[in-house]
Parts: sequence; C-alpha cells; structure tokens
Amino acid sequence: MDDTPERMWNSVKLLIRRGRLVDPVGGIGGVMDILIENGKISVIGTDLQEQDAQVLDAEGMVVSAGLVDMHVHLREPGFEYKEDIASGCAAAARGGVTAIACMPNTKPTIDSPEQVRYILQRAGEACGVRVLPIGAVSRGEKGEELTDFAALRSAGAVAVSDDGVPVQSANLMRDALITANQLHMTVFSHCEDETMVKNYAVNEGHVSRRLQLPGRPAIAEELMVMRDAMLAEETGAAVHICHVSTARSVDIIRQFKKRGVAITCETCPQYFTLTEDEVLQQGTMARVNPPLRTPADVEGIIQGLQDGTIDVIATDHAPHAAEEKARPLDQAPSGMVGLETSLGVTLTALYHTGKLSLSDILRKMTINPACILRVLKGRLALGADADITIFDPEETWVVDPEEFASKARNTPFARRELKGRVKYTIVGGEIIYQDKK
Repeated sequence: MDDTPERMWNSVKLLIRRGRLVDPVGGIGGVMDILIENGKISVIGTDLQEQDAQVLDAEGMVVSAGLVDMHVHLREPGFEYKEDIASGCAAAARGGVTAIACMPNTKPTIDSPEQVRYILQRAGEACGVRVLPIGAVSRGEKGEELTDFAALRSAGAVAVSDDGVPVQSANLMRDALITANQLHMTVFSHCEDETMVKNYAVNEGHVSRRLQLPGRPAIAEELMVMRDAMLAEETGAAVHICHVSTARSVDIIRQFKKRGVAITCETCPQYFTLTEDEVLQQGTMARVNPPLRTPADVEGIIQGLQDGTIDVIATDHAPHAAEEKARPLDQAPSGMVGLETSLGVTLTALYHTGKLSLSDILRKMTINPACILRVLKGRLALGADADITIFDPEETWVVDPEEFASKARNTPFARRELKGRVKYTIVGGEIIYQDKK
C-alpha cells in the first residue's frame, strides 16, 4: 500500500458526493454534495449532477474545511535530518492539514525576507499543502534587536514569533507588539521564564521528585502569560499564547478576554490527554516543552476548550531524530510529532467522550487559526479555495509511527487505538492524500 501524499487527481472538476458537511461558521450541515471547479468551491447542494466531473463518494464521512495547523516546526533550513519542508508537508497531508504555519527557529533563523522567500519556494516544490511562514521577533532569536517586521510581512510572513526561545525582555516584547500592531500582524509568544526552567526535562512535581530531576514549574509559564496579557492590554495589540499547558494560564487568559484584550491562545492534544506520569512510562517520548502537567491542569485545559477560552488546537509538531530521543531524559530534546495524529487524538479524547461537539472541534482546527493568522482559509464557502478535509469519525486505527510520512517517529501516541481517521485531503481542488486502507 502506497499512500504517500502526492497530487493524485488533477481534475478541472471534482464532485464530492453524499458527505456530511460541517461548517462551524456558515452553519452548513447535513448530507450534501460539493462541486469544485478550477480549484474553487462552485456549488454546494444535494443530488448534484456534473457529467465531466471526477466523482468522490464521501458517504458516511465528514466533509470540512481543510485543517489549519498554526504551530509547526518544519526544521528546514538547517535541520533537514529531523524533517524538511517536503516531508513535513507530506505528514500534514496525511493528517488532513491543508495549511501549516511554520516556526522560525531554523538555522539560519527565519529573520529576513530572503529566508521567508526560501520557505515559500521550497513549499511550492512539495505536495501542495499551503505553508505560511512565521518570521522571528528578534534577529537570530537572540532577544536583543527586533527584526524588520514590515520586510518579513512583504515577503510573505503571516506573523512573528521567537517560539522555542521565549522573549525574556518585557521592553522588547512591548516594542514587538506595538510594531506588529501597526502592520496588522500578531505576535506569537512562547511563555516561559527561562531563568526558572533552564533546560529541565519534566514538570516540577511528584514525577520530577521521583526521578530526582529539577523540574519546570508551572508558574514559569503563568508569569509570562500574565506579562504578555498585560502588555497586550496596555498596547492594544494582538498577542497569541502558544501551547498553553496549565489551568492557571487558562484562567489568566479567560480574565483578560473578558476585559476585551486582544489575546488568543492554543493548546495541543498532549495537554488535554496526557499527564506528567506519562514520562514514567515513555521517558523521552513524553518529554515536551512546555512539559506535560498534572490531572488538574488537563481538566483546566479541557474546560478552557469547552468555554472558548482556548481558541485553537494546534500540534507544535516538533520532529527529532531517533538517536536524539535515545539520549537520557535530562539530555534529550523536547518535542513530539503531531501532524498525523492530531485529528484522531482530538476526536478520540473530546468528540467521542462528549466533551466537545464536532463543530466546536473543527472551529478550533480550521476557521479560528485562519482568523488569527489573518488568512482566508478555514471555510466551506462558495468561491473559496477548495481546501477540504474528509474523514471518517467512526473508523478506528492504531498509531504506527513506521507508517508516518514525517521523517521522525517521536510520538507518545504510538500503538494507541484512535477513533477518527482522515480519508482524503484536498488542496485547491486537487486530492493530495487518499487513505487506501
């Protein structure tokens, strides 16, 4: 079986029949057909007939706008042994993701227009998944001097972030927010006080004590969330908090949202499914940054998803080579791959348990990230680009990392049974992935 993502069908017309449409924004629902012409959605209706169209039978499947993952590490340039743009896009396609925003902590850093254009050029040579570069806040991500936001934006950057290296200077972050706001850009913030977390491997708590390792305290995240929320309020600028992992971070963001501050946030599947105890079972595969937290934090994250405090479910897809993850826990890099499992894990943990509706899940994986990135994606609408994900919410499957399109295999979800599987990924009317199992 060869299900490597590629441009499989390149028909001028594609007719998707009998799918269960779910569009959280337009309110489209029920079993309907979609006609795609020249890469755009041209008709949505029932019992559509189009003689010269390629037909895709989606009966029993959900048809949604293509998933948008706003937090991905593609590793290129500089770390192609972990992942490159082609393999990362292939992994995205296999996970039903039609657009990805890639973080700038590469080598060299994406801190110049030339680097942004390089990313876009390489993306154009991949399988068709749309790549949205995020430029660095500071030159070289050193936290000393702002990059040229206007030049980055003109080259195609959709936002700015020093993700992976938190902006420690409050003054620099304030300047970044003011500058980005003038350009209608959003600053993505990795919230951790570096002096408190250093390169520690696990959450500060009973697991760190049992392993006799220094831990990363939750307060290190929460202090920075509070700082950046206050800066956003003071400047009137938009800030996006990356990979929220603690219940108190959710509470802080909730409070500032109620006050009308332009603050948004994301979390990742690992933070509403796994706790710090996973480290005792899986070692480095469960080492992520920020770290897995406590059951109370997991509950707080789920509540934040339910009440809308958490806007987005992203992956923080962070591939590493096998030999790197084979190091001792305190020396291995943090991170896990997530593009190929995110929808399945989310459906299993939230939809099939009744914690979130399908519409709410798709809102957090399509239109919400698209709006924060300020790109016209995430909707099933007439005239829109035909970026579409089709999945079977009831199909069960077992995660086998050896089948990943990603170069990396570092996932704590290996061998887990999930319920909900991507069947087709369509970008611009072209089927770039089809599950042939």
